[in-house]
Amino acid sequence: MFTEMSTTAVVVTAVAAFMAGFSGAAIFFRAAFVVEPLAAYGVPRSWWNRLGAAKAAGAVGLVAGFFVPVVGTAAAIGLVLYFAGAAVTVLRARSYAHVPFPLIYMAPAAAVLALA
Repeated sequence: MFTEMSTTAVVVTAVAAFMAGFSGAAIFFRAAFVVEPLAAYGVPRSWWNRLGAAKAAGAVGLVAGFFVPVVGTAAAIGLVLYFAGAAVTVLRARSYAHVPFPLIYMAPAAAVLALA
């Protein structure tokens, strides 16, 4: 299963999957630290479940990448694009102090790509 992946790649992928899954679950469970900023940024409430599902799908895709590497790569690309979009949304809302948060979630997904 993990024979062709370095230990570093396995750990980074697991961290990226955990972080994306946690972030998706935080939307589904309406954690205040996630949904209050979404509302402040003007993200329609009707999008929230889809955004959570995209993060959850990315997490599942990263884990599936242990077995089918192309799926993991696609999931990492999707997560990098997702969190880049989140950073743009934060910038457009002029909430500059919050810009690091989507970048923190993007970093492990980008590292997965770098290690692929």
